[in-house]
Amino acid sequence: MKVIFSHGKESGPWGSKIQRLAEIARRAGCDVDSLDYTDTFNPDLRVERLLEKLKSEQDSVLLVGSSMGGYVALVAAEKIAVAGVFLMAPALYLDGYHQKDYQPQCQQLEIVHGWSDDVVPVAGSIRFAQTVDCTLHLISGDHPLNSSLETVAGLFELFLGRILHRMVPS
Repeated sequence: MKVIFSHGKESGPWGSKIQRLAEIARRAGCDVDSLDYTDTFNPDLRVERLLEKLKSEQDSVLLVGSSMGGYVALVAAEKIAVAGVFLMAPALYLDGYHQKDYQPQCQQLEIVHGWSDDVVPVAGSIRFAQTVDCTLHLISGDHPLNSSLETVAGLFELFLGRILHRMVPS
C-alpha cells in the first residue's frame, strides 16, 4: 500500500502532521510520499499534479489530505479509484475552488475536523459527511489540528488498520 499526502495551502510536504502520520504508515509497512505543491496556490492545478502521480502508481493507494490538500485528495479520488481517503479539515465548498460536488471512488473515507477551526468552516465537513454518509470526527482543535495531533494520529492509525485488514486475503 502506498500512502500519498497532500498538504495545505501554505504549509509544506513534510509538516509536523504529515511527518507524524507518515511514521504510522511506515510502521504499518506502507510506502509513503508527500507531494510538494508549494509552487502554486491553485487547488485545481494541485489536483492535476496528484492525478499525474496516481497514474504511475502500481500499488493500492490511500490518499491523505489536509485543508486544501483535502480538497485535492477528494477530487482526485473521483477520477482514479483509491483504497481510502483520510481528510483533515478539508477545504470543501469554498469560493475559489472549482468543484463543489464530490463523489470519490474509495472503499473507506473519514474526516477529522476541529471545532474551533476559523480558517475552513466545520460546516463544510458536516455537509459532505452527511451527503456521502461517511465517518466524521469533530474534535477539540483549530485549523492546523496541531494541539490535537495525537488524537488525529490515533484516528489515522485505526483508519489505516481497517484498510489494511480489508486487503488481507481471507
